[in-house]
Amino acid sequence: MAFDFKKEYKEYYLPKNKPQLVTIPKMNYISVQGFGNPNKEDGLYKCSIEILYSVAYTLKMSYKTDYKIEGFFDYVVPPLEGLWWLNDKDRQFFDGKDKEAFQWISLIRLPEFVTQKDFDWAVKTATKKKKGLDCSQAKFLTIDEGLCVQVMHIGDYNSEPQSIALMEDYINQNNYANDINENRHHHEIYLSDPRKVAADKCKTVIRIPIRKK
Repeated sequence: MAFDFKKEYKEYYLPKNKPQLVTIPKMNYISVQGFGNPNKEDGLYKCSIEILYSVAYTLKMSYKTDYKIEGFFDYVVPPLEGLWWLNDKDRQFFDGKDKEAFQWISLIRLPEFVTQKDFDWAVKTATKKKKGLDCSQAKFLTIDEGLCVQVMHIGDYNSEPQSIALMEDYINQNNYANDINENRHHHEIYLSDPRKVAADKCKTVIRIPIRKK
């Protein structure tokens, strides 16, 4: 049976619908950075998603090619994730309203056995296979998130401020401080495909970096 990160690491991917503390270890990702409204047709964000999945599935299916990755085991491609922030650096909580001002890094987690060399092979292979898609925009990114508060948000993306308000209350009531800065960002993990799931039933993990006051 293929290794499923969501099932094996439930504490990271399946939190409760009430805010809770979590310490996230260092992880490697496929990443594409960009800016602007993620809902724009043929925009940078949608292109970034295509790049991420092209590289992710090239790695997953590598065992069917002549290229062999040391330590490879079969796995389910992890869910799409995103780091989000605004040009306004003074705003600690990402409210998601001014979509044109969004700055983002789209992510898909990599299994630990994938090295930079393997990643570079996948980018080149995916670019050759997907004509017209510049997968060189994808970068190998290591993130050490550390202490965070997270919650399972159920509903459409525009209703996220309700869950973020709960997280803000939790942070303040438990003697923590929001630690969003140029190196630590509002983080979302998308467990539902909005093309297949009703908006009011979509599940999104929302994660905010924090520190002790």
